[in-house]
Amino acid sequence: MKDLYIIGAGGFGKEVAWLVERINKVNPTWSIVGYVDDNESLWNKKIYDYPVLGGISYLEKCKDSYVVCAIGNADTKHAIIQKLRKYALQYATLIDPSVIMSRNVKIGEGTIICAGTIISVDVTIGNHVSIDWDCTIGHDDVISDFVTAYPSVNISGCCNIEERVELGTGMRIIQGLSIKEAVIVGAGACVVKNIEESGVYVGVPAKKIK
Repeated sequence: MKDLYIIGAGGFGKEVAWLVERINKVNPTWSIVGYVDDNESLWNKKIYDYPVLGGISYLEKCKDSYVVCAIGNADTKHAIIQKLRKYALQYATLIDPSVIMSRNVKIGEGTIICAGTIISVDVTIGNHVSIDWDCTIGHDDVISDFVTAYPSVNISGCCNIEERVELGTGMRIIQGLSIKEAVIVGAGACVVKNIEESGVYVGVPAKKIK
């Protein structure tokens, strides 16, 4: 069993701990040591039966251990991983046993893929991507580093999602589109044309609001 530290002791952190338990039932792989979180009010408490060990700097003494970043906010996730580059850490890729995906999907390090997701053929998923429950990823899609897809996101085929994009719960993207880096698309939105400017987009069809 490999020691694993979960970055983030919030709601998604608990869900990732549960995901690890599901993986271990099928293929015993990980031993959860605990969480690290910069929220001092959580230190020395237990979250979903696992201890909060301290802040992110705790990982400085965890050389060669495995970590995974359970933070939904894409910019925050990116900033944390950049901070950790000075530490000698390894990044766990966690895929729920229920995920259905083709044999030629490429998935980077530190990526989390939750239960019920379906990933089609010739898909490339980058590093530190979070794909929550019940998402669908179409053929030939490219999902770049630090993207977060919240539950029930549907991405049609031949789409390109650039770095640090957040896709809100239940949103949809029609085939063949691109979304520029650092975009947030709100829950329930439908993207029907390329998004070429960073910002926040909501509605059907999705329009920029800030």
